[in-house]
Amino acid sequence: MGGFQTITYSVAGGIAYVALNRPHVLNAYNVEMRDELYQALEAVRDDNEVSIGVLRGEGRAFCVGADLTEFGTAPSQIVARDVRWERDIWGMFLSISKPLIASIHGYCLGSGVEIALLCDIRIASDDTVFGMPEVSLGMIPAAGGTQTLPRTIGISRALEMLLVRNRFGASEALGLGLVTRVVERGGLVAETEATARRFVSMNRGAVRAVKAAVWQGADLPLDSALDLETRLALRSMATREN
Repeated sequence: MGGFQTITYSVAGGIAYVALNRPHVLNAYNVEMRDELYQALEAVRDDNEVSIGVLRGEGRAFCVGADLTEFGTAPSQIVARDVRWERDIWGMFLSISKPLIASIHGYCLGSGVEIALLCDIRIASDDTVFGMPEVSLGMIPAAGGTQTLPRTIGISRALEMLLVRNRFGASEALGLGLVTRVVERGGLVAETEATARRFVSMNRGAVRAVKAAVWQGADLPLDSALDLETRLALRSMATREN
């Protein structure tokens, strides 16, 4: 798969690599990137040769959020945001049963945080700056942040991050539970690669069943979630035996 202008996509050894590739604007997220990322994620989901996907950013940042220059070409901010999000990229993330790793460095702001939150594992370099600046710009997050953030770090901490703490570093993000691991900048690629390769060697059915149990069960009452786990476990065992 090639011909992209705002991302790169490649597959090697069962790992799909998706890189946001607008380094001149710190990978600001625009409509073209949305459309190309949608296609890449669709390939991750549907390619039987892919066991896991890795998302990263080219240049000095993971993603600094929405490209605000697009607002100037639309009749209003409301129209601009509707255009940017009309393709259900976030639904596409959630439709992928394979694990996704976000490999984060530099700036991870706004939509960048929201993209990372839709991944299963978030590994950050120690130079990463996180933030959700939308409220300070007179807006609210429009790519799931008000829902995925509290589910990840808790309601009170999410509200503080959304309303008060616009920017903070990787060590604080680790303490909040926003990221799962922090490594030195020079070791980010190697750590991400090693983690991804561990998944390649695992039983695919079991990995997907665990992901489904956790993501789907989080929104269910405990008794229903336990029933979901039982059904997935039985299905996984039956598949392994056959």
